[in-house]
Amino acid sequence: MHMADALISPVVGGTMWLATAGLATYSAKKIKQGLDEKKVPLMGVLGAFIFSAQMINFTIPGTGSSGHLGGAMILAILLGPHAAFLTIASVLAIQALFFADGGLLALGCNIFNLGFFPCFIAYPFIYKQIVGERSNQKRLFLGATIASIIGLQLGAFGVVLETVSSGISDLPFSTFVLLMQPIHLAIGIVEGLVTTAIILFVWRERPEIIQKAAMSESLGNLTIKPVLVGLLAFTLITGGVLSWFASSNPDGLEWSLAKATGVEELQAPEDGIHGILAAIQKKVAFMPDYNFKEAEESVVNAPKGKVEESWPAVNSGTSTAGIVGAMMTLLLAGVIGKSLQLVVKRH
Repeated sequence: MHMADALISPVVGGTMWLATAGLATYSAKKIKQGLDEKKVPLMGVLGAFIFSAQMINFTIPGTGSSGHLGGAMILAILLGPHAAFLTIASVLAIQALFFADGGLLALGCNIFNLGFFPCFIAYPFIYKQIVGERSNQKRLFLGATIASIIGLQLGAFGVVLETVSSGISDLPFSTFVLLMQPIHLAIGIVEGLVTTAIILFVWRERPEIIQKAAMSESLGNLTIKPVLVGLLAFTLITGGVLSWFASSNPDGLEWSLAKATGVEELQAPEDGIHGILAAIQKKVAFMPDYNFKEAEESVVNAPKGKVEESWPAVNSGTSTAGIVGAMMTLLLAGVIGKSLQLVVKRH
C-alpha cells in the first residue's frame, strides 16, 4: 500500500508531510516518559523485522492480486503506539530513500496511512478494548486480528481520500473505494493472522513486554534477549531467503489502479516538485525495487515480454537488499530511540 508520487499533488503531499511530522514530534515527546535501555534495541530489531517482512508479498487467491504485512500493529502491541509510530516511520523512510519503494512526496501519506491508523486508532480503541488487562491466547488472537483488519481498512480509505483529493489522476472515488476496500479486507485478514503469530511468540517468551507496552511502563530489569535473538533470526531468514518466494502479482493498490484505469502504475508529472523529488530518489536509491541497480535497469530497459519470471525468484540482489535494508532500519530506529534516551538523561 505504498503510494507513488504520481497519485499525490504537492498540496496534499505537503499537508500529509506536516501532519506526519507533527505526529512524530508528539510521539517523541510521549515516549520520553517510558523509554529505557531495553526498549531501544527492541525498536531497532522490530523495525528490521518489519522491513524484511514487508518484502514478502502473499497471493490473494482468485484475484490476481497480492498483499504484504503492514506491521504497525505488531509494533504498537510490543512497543506502545508512540514508539511504534517512530519505528514504522523509520521503515518507510529507508524503503523510500534507498529502495525507491513509495514516493518521497507521498512519504508523509504512507507513514500516516500505515502508522497513524494502526497505532493511534486501531490499537487503543480496538485491540486494547478486546484484550483488556488480562490477556490470554483467545483475546490476543481476536484483538490482534480485528485491530489489524480495521487499521488496514482505514489506511486503504486514507489512500483513496488522498488520491481523489489530489485531483491529478482521473480515478473516480466510488470506483476506487469499491476496489480498494475489499481487496485490503482480504489482505488485512492475512495480516491479522501473521500479527497474532508474532504476538503469541513474544507472549509465550516474555508476556511482560506486551503488558508493559500497554501500560506505557519501562521494561526495567526484564530479560528480553530470547525475544531479540528470535526476531533477529526471523529477520535474516525472511530478508535473505524467504523474500525469494514473494508473489509477483501486483499488490492491492496496484491491482486497484489497474482495474480502475487499465494500468498498474500511473506516470507522475516530470516537472515541478515531482520531477525534483524523482531525481533525488533516483540518485539516492542504491538498490531500486530491492535489487542491484544495474540488474534493475536491465529489467526496466528490456523489451516488453522478454523478461522471464521464475518462482521462487532466487536472487542475490533481493537477499542483499533484504539484509542491508533491515540492518539500516535497525540502525535508524535504534539511533532515534537512543537519541531520545539521551535527551531524557540530560533532563
